[in-house]
Amino acid sequence: MDINDNIESPIEVKISFNKLLNEYENLIEDDNDYIVANAHRVLKIAEDNPILRDGFSDFETFKTHEKEINGILQDTFSPILTKNEIKTASIPYHNYTFNSSERFKTILKTAGADFKLEMKNMPQDQRYIVTCAIILNVCYGYNLNFKRPFYYEIPDANGIMRYYKILYNADFTEIIPKADAPKITEADYNELLDNFENLEMWKEKFPPFSYTFKGFVISNIFDVTDDQSISNIKTSLIGEEKRKNENFMQGFHEIFQSLFGLKSIKVGFSIYNVEEDIFERVYGIGMNSFLLNDLESKSCSDALCEWSYNKLLREYDYFSVSDIDKSFKRSEGKAPHIKALHEQGFKSAIFAPIANDDGLMGILEIVSEEAKILNSINANKLADVMPFIVTAVERSKYEESNLIEAIIQKECTSIHSSVHWRFKKEARNFIKDQMNGKKASFNKIAFENIYPLYGQIDIKGSSEARNWATQQDLSLQLNTVKRILQDASKIEVLPIYEQYVYQIDDFLEGIEVHFQVDSEHQISGFIKNEIEPILKHLYTVDGLKEAIGTYFNRVDDRTDALYHHRKHYDDTISLINKEMASLLDQKQEEAQLMYPHYFERFKTDGVEHNMYIGESITKEDSFNPIYLYNLRLWQLQVMVEMENAYYQMKSDFPVALDVASMILVFNQPLSISFRMDEKQFDVDGTYNARYEIVKKRVDKAFVKGTEERVTQKGKISIVYSQKEDEREYLNYVKFLQAKKYLDTDVEIVELQDLQAVTGLKAIRVSVLYHKNKDDKAFYTYDDLMKEIKA
Repeated sequence: MDINDNIESPIEVKISFNKLLNEYENLIEDDNDYIVANAHRVLKIAEDNPILRDGFSDFETFKTHEKEINGILQDTFSPILTKNEIKTASIPYHNYTFNSSERFKTILKTAGADFKLEMKNMPQDQRYIVTCAIILNVCYGYNLNFKRPFYYEIPDANGIMRYYKILYNADFTEIIPKADAPKITEADYNELLDNFENLEMWKEKFPPFSYTFKGFVISNIFDVTDDQSISNIKTSLIGEEKRKNENFMQGFHEIFQSLFGLKSIKVGFSIYNVEEDIFERVYGIGMNSFLLNDLESKSCSDALCEWSYNKLLREYDYFSVSDIDKSFKRSEGKAPHIKALHEQGFKSAIFAPIANDDGLMGILEIVSEEAKILNSINANKLADVMPFIVTAVERSKYEESNLIEAIIQKECTSIHSSVHWRFKKEARNFIKDQMNGKKASFNKIAFENIYPLYGQIDIKGSSEARNWATQQDLSLQLNTVKRILQDASKIEVLPIYEQYVYQIDDFLEGIEVHFQVDSEHQISGFIKNEIEPILKHLYTVDGLKEAIGTYFNRVDDRTDALYHHRKHYDDTISLINKEMASLLDQKQEEAQLMYPHYFERFKTDGVEHNMYIGESITKEDSFNPIYLYNLRLWQLQVMVEMENAYYQMKSDFPVALDVASMILVFNQPLSISFRMDEKQFDVDGTYNARYEIVKKRVDKAFVKGTEERVTQKGKISIVYSQKEDEREYLNYVKFLQAKKYLDTDVEIVELQDLQAVTGLKAIRVSVLYHKNKDDKAFYTYDDLMKEIKA
């Protein structure tokens, strides 16, 4: 088998000791008789074995001439140092080695028979090009600096990865162009300088095996595990999205195991919250805190004893516990950190403060299930890595702060991503004015000539449902109190009890016959101010204690009232809003990919949304009315999908409520501007204000000449004013009918006049529903209700 088999390279490798032998020829003239005699010895070996000077590439020659090769390399591989030096003779950038020192052989043997020696930091696809760069330097006199550190990663007897740096001595090598090798010109060289990744170009100028390599290299290898571990820690901490990476903490454990030379250690973190003086868990995949054990957070004074508290939080100094079992007995289990480690089965530990000039930021925790292997001596290894951990935590806290601000901006303001570029532009101008000493002001942000779209999915009868829930809770609360007072009057006959029962009956009748907005306030005040003091007085009576205790347990602490039916109602509204908003947000991400536009939504008794689309928002010369029509169709389709999603999950809600959907069409472009005081966009101008008036009132409008609301459960209502809008949306309806989204019962109705707005019409059409996501049948609203109840 040949060395060059299965390897694509611009050089044909021949192992030769020619240049080394030339050095021995120079030594013959030396004054030292021993050196001269040794030179004659080496040269005699070469004379008797000319192949060692001429060169060979077959592996068999290594075996047949092993003794002779060892004889030639005796000075280079001193037998005195062979058990200490890590050294090999090899071929550059290949994993094949020969004539290794005893220590290197031992390292490989310890790694196991299955271990395959591979050089790190040398991608396979770059070996060809790097070899070409060597040829440019050696044969053409260029000075390309392409040197990179190369490593071997070899596990030791304990399975801990150790790192070995390779330094090449290439004094005994030569590269010779073959007769058919293309001559490299200055133009070729200049072209190659800008095409490192273009492998085909390099192969064209340096065809495979167009040069001969004669010689060998000496690989001087050094154990740099500590340095590489520190570098790996630094690299790991620099990486983005660490907390989301499943392999991050596993890799981090392995790096620390290499640094300490210990397999049985684990690494954890806890974050210090200075505002509350507590330790908190670091959230992320694989992240753990051994100090907190299974708790989310813990007061520092409860997590540490006084001595360890001062050590970490006052002195910013690390400490170790080499024998946790011994310390646990000595402290009688009263030292909280020792107790926490003992409960988890750890036997030794190191705690190191992560601190900067501003104070403590967190704790690095290193633990082991073996006693004494972590101690105050090897804790000193942390001195080299803590600066990187401190820097990483500083950056993490800064990123978290930015993330918090981003979340606040996303959740609490109306600065949508589509218009964020405009805010950034104004912010840059603001900063530039400040830097130039000018009076800085944040200019008005407005967008002109944009088209609005509005839609809502509204909960029908929400006020009636809320009033009903309130009536039920008040009635239940009054009847409960009434029974307690009636029982009290049997134990202690007092006319005042009868008076309160009379008042309660009066309230109950009022709730039943004529419930008003202020009824809830009156009854709550009566119970709080008059009844509850009596109940607290009667609590000492044995026959009433249990009933009164049950009553107070059922009263909500926040509202100071019985909060049962109202809680079901509030939970239902919250769930509806959450699910509908989530679905709309998810669909919106898809719509933004079609064409960027402004989007905002609001949760009320249902979910409303505004969209604006136009050239001034996208800041590109790309807007076309087709994108407006597409967004209108998308909106209509999504409203139908939201209707379906709602009725499929309706049975999961505590209270059965219906919804009705509406879209408002406004066919004229308008202008919007950002209101700094309200932190939201609003329309500009008197004419445009008409749009806002319609938005606020149209869902409560009646069909002209009737008492019927324009929005109906089971139907989509599309409100408009222009004939062209009617034609456009009837086409959309027809398309969605063909897709079985909508029924065939299309109707066009006129709306009663609103304040300052006349001439509105609406297209109404029934939605077709599915019972669930897998159901292929189509149902109208009435059919769906029958199916659900069946």
